[in-house]
Amino acid sequence: MLEIPEVSARISPITVEQYHQFPEFNVNGRRTELIRGMVIEKLSKSPLHCRIAKALYDQLFQAVSIGFVVRKDDPLTLADSEPEPDLAVVCGDERDFASRHPSTAALVIEVAITSAAADRSMAAVYAEAGVEEYWIVLPVEQRIEVHRQVADGAYLEQIIVEREVTLECPSIPGVCIRLADLFDAGE
Repeated sequence: MLEIPEVSARISPITVEQYHQFPEFNVNGRRTELIRGMVIEKLSKSPLHCRIAKALYDQLFQAVSIGFVVRKDDPLTLADSEPEPDLAVVCGDERDFASRHPSTAALVIEVAITSAAADRSMAAVYAEAGVEEYWIVLPVEQRIEVHRQVADGAYLEQIIVEREVTLECPSIPGVCIRLADLFDAGE
């Protein structure tokens, strides 16, 4: 529907600053995020989604070194968006984000049970923000789509990693995820 010119002409985009004036929950009592100037309701999370996200968080938390912070469901403030990715590993210390959200990340991870198409569309948003690496975890298919090597607002490399592989994150020393262990955590 947003592709229809008559509809897209009637959309009233907002800025990140305007979005910050909104209440935490919309009139329907749901959480939202700002994507490309549009306020979008966040999807509910299945038990599988929660288990995989928690397993990833635990592994990342143990693996990252000083100088990185693992964030879960927390905002990134970008040029025209304020997504709340499932996980983000950002450079810095927790105190760096006492009065502002990070504006980029070394790694962003989305767990996609029913949202793969929407999560794929976010690759451009994250690349434009200089996010070094973006993973879309597909638990049902037991694979991860990896987007890396950001240049000129786009990812130059996109690969699919299957279940029997150990995935390393070159932008964060020590981070490697064995997919079989991760997906076994979701069963």
